Amino acid sequence: MSNDLAALSITTAAKKLAAKEISAVELARACIANIEKKDPLLHAYLEVFADVIAQAEMADKRRASAGRGEAHPLLGIPLALKDNILIEGRRAGAASKILEGYVATYDATVTAKLKKAGIVFMGRTNMDEFAHGSSTENSAYGPTKNPHDKTRVPGGSSGGSAAAVAADMALGALGTDTGGSIREPASFCGIVGLKPTYGAVSRFGLIAMGSSLDQAGPLAKTVADAELLFGTIRGKDPLDSTSIDFQGSTLDQGSQGQTFKKIGVPWELFKTGVDKDVLENFSAALKKLETQGFETVDIALPSAGLALAVYYIVMPAEVSSNLARFDGVRYGLPHKGATQWEDYAKTRGEGFGVEARRRIILGTYVLSSGYYDAYYGKATAARAQLTREVAGVLNSVDAIAMPTTPTPASRLGEKTADPLSMYLLDIFTVTANLTGNPAISVPMGTVAREGKDLPVGIQFIAAQGDEKTLFALGKAVE
Repeated sequence: MSNDLAALSITTAAKKLAAKEISAVELARACIANIEKKDPLLHAYLEVFADVIAQAEMADKRRASAGRGEAHPLLGIPLALKDNILIEGRRAGAASKILEGYVATYDATVTAKLKKAGIVFMGRTNMDEFAHGSSTENSAYGPTKNPHDKTRVPGGSSGGSAAAVAADMALGALGTDTGGSIREPASFCGIVGLKPTYGAVSRFGLIAMGSSLDQAGPLAKTVADAELLFGTIRGKDPLDSTSIDFQGSTLDQGSQGQTFKKIGVPWELFKTGVDKDVLENFSAALKKLETQGFETVDIALPSAGLALAVYYIVMPAEVSSNLARFDGVRYGLPHKGATQWEDYAKTRGEGFGVEARRRIILGTYVLSSGYYDAYYGKATAARAQLTREVAGVLNSVDAIAMPTTPTPASRLGEKTADPLSMYLLDIFTVTANLTGNPAISVPMGTVAREGKDLPVGIQFIAAQGDEKTLFALGKAVE
C-alpha cells in the first residue's frame, strides 16, 4: 500500500472512505509504514499502540454497517494523542518519570468524543514533561526532532503531535495549549494548530498544567481538518465546570454582500526581537488577505508587552498547585526513604525533570505569604487589564494578527541552557491563553536557515467563541 495515503488531509481521506475508494486499514498501514521508516530518527511517538490495525478493522466494519451518510467523517481516521490526554486502559505519563507505569482508569472527554466518532488512535506522542517547555527537549524520554530539519526542535510542548502530523505519521493529532503549546509547534512544523476559546473544549481527563490556561485542540494539515476536529471535541461537559457551550459567530465568505472585515495588527510589538524575514513573510500574508477584501489596521495593545511576564507568574503558580499531587503515594513510581518526608523528597526530586522543578519552585515562591501580593496579585490585575484591552480591540476589528513566533525553529540544545531565551519564544502566543480568546496558527511560508527552508506561521486571535472567524481567515491565507 502506498504511503501516499498517509499524506492525505483528513477531509480528503474522509471522502475517499465514504466513497469506499480506500479503507481505514489501508490508511492505518500507510501511517505505520511511515512511523517505522521515520520515527526512529524523529522520536515523535512515545508509544505506538499494538492494536492500531484491529481498531481500523473495527472502523471499517462500523462504516459497512452504517446507513448511507450516517457514518461520522472521522470514522477510521488515524489520529495521534499527546501523552497528557487520558485513554482508558492505556499508559499516560505526560512524558515524566514520576508517572512511569501509570495506566488511565477512564477516558478524557475529548477521547470519549473521538471514540464515538470512530477515530483510530495511533499512539501517545512525545511532549515537554507536564507540558513545561517550548521545544519538546524537556521530555524525560529524549527530544523530538523537526521533520523539516532534524538538527532543530519541533516546538513544544506538543512537539510530538506536530511532528507526527508533519511527517505523515498520523493524519491529525490532539495537543494541549497553555501558552502556545499547539500554535508554536504548528508554526515550526508547517501545519495548522488551533487553541480554542477557554472552556469551548472540556479539560476533564487532561493531566493539568495551568488550570486557567490549558486547552486541548487540534493539530492538522489544513484549516478544514482543524475545523472538523474542533467541531467533534467541543461542547459543554458536566464533568468540567469551566466548560461553556459557545455557539460561535459566522463570517460571510460569499461574494454577494460580503461584510468588509478588519484585521488589527499591533505593529508596535514587532519592533524588536522578530527576525526580518519572518516579518517579511507576515507582511506578505497580510497583503494576500488585503487582495481578498480584508482591511488591516494598526492597533494598540499596551499591556501585551507585559503578557510574557504575567504568564510566567500565573502559570508557575498553577503548576505548583497542580503538581503537588505527584508525591509517590497516589501516582507513579514511589522512591522510598527513611521517613515519609524523605519519600516525598526522593520521589519528587528524582521523578521531576529540571524544568518541572524550576517551575514548581518559582510557583511556590510567588504564592508564598511574603510575595503573593507583590507578584501573583499584581499579575492577576495585569491579566484582567490585558483581557479588557483585547476585548476592546475586538469590538472594532474582527481578529488580531501576529507572527506565531518571532523566529523559525531553533537548533536542538540552542536554548536549553538559557531558560529565558526559551520563554521568549512564547511572546506572541501567551496573550490568547491569559485572555481566554481562541487563536489559530496557519503556515505563511518559509525562511532559509543554513540551506534549509524552515516553516513559519501567522497567528490570528478572535473574540471568545468566534472560532468561525479564525477558520475563515485561515482558509483565506491557505
